[in-house]
Amino acid sequence: MWRYTLRRLLLLIPTLWFVLTSVFFLLHLIPGDPIDFLLGDQALAQDRLRLEEQLHLDQSLGVQYLYYLEGLVKGDWGKSLFNQRPVLPDLLERFAKTLKLTLAAMAVSLAIALPLGVLSARKKGKALDGAAMGLALLGISIPNFYLGPLLILLFSIHLAWLPVSGDESWASLILPALTLGTAMAALVSRMTRSALLQVMQEDFIRTARAKGVSSLRLWFKHALKPALLPVVTVVGLQFGVLLGGAVITEKIFDWPGLGSWLLQAISRRDYPVVQASVLWIALSFIVVNLVTDLSYAALDPRVKLERE
Repeated sequence: MWRYTLRRLLLLIPTLWFVLTSVFFLLHLIPGDPIDFLLGDQALAQDRLRLEEQLHLDQSLGVQYLYYLEGLVKGDWGKSLFNQRPVLPDLLERFAKTLKLTLAAMAVSLAIALPLGVLSARKKGKALDGAAMGLALLGISIPNFYLGPLLILLFSIHLAWLPVSGDESWASLILPALTLGTAMAALVSRMTRSALLQVMQEDFIRTARAKGVSSLRLWFKHALKPALLPVVTVVGLQFGVLLGGAVITEKIFDWPGLGSWLLQAISRRDYPVVQASVLWIALSFIVVNLVTDLSYAALDPRVKLERE
């Protein structure tokens, strides 16, 4: 297990290097000049040259890339081209907001998905099963950019129960968490149902049933734990995606997270902010996937033996 973990951690280095290198060069190839956003189209040539020299944009891409790598090695993630603030403190602050939203969305998702999936599996072929899977299909089909405004219209404007946007109180978290968690709950509930039904066909379940194990004990003690393996995979991947920045949801609810910050930086070619954000997103995604893989051992000892 420890060798497997160490090997995965060592793979972080080439993976992150590939990510930051690709983002650096692709970002500079995109049409658009940050100087135009800073000074405007009518700026004098002397002012443009002075600002380019100040921001080191007059250097070749290769030289800028080496400066960027040197800064990362020293722990310097760069400064925003627009406000000259260090990127890392703002990045951590924004990421904390996105993490808060992600955890809330995960809580909403699991609170809905696991009971719904188990209920649907136990009532396979019955009306409750059809109703549960119908709700799951509806949840998957409704996109965030439609569900978010719909929730705002209902709970914020019509009923005036919850704030429209921002992060001023815990109430501001409810609508964006519901928007993100609903689609994920639909996916996880379907996966839970499918995994449970598959596990219920295994030989150890037949043996337990032949020994007279009660139905509730059979489902919740013997079947649910091994059925959670594929569910953990889906939850881990979705968690990584949400940590990467739920851009649409954050934009709809004006949530001050990493996704909305990254979108703003892309629109005005703030190279250091975009590079740092994408690098952090890649690191978060890799770490979440590693934790997901290692959690298999807690659910199935056979996975642990295979890795040692």
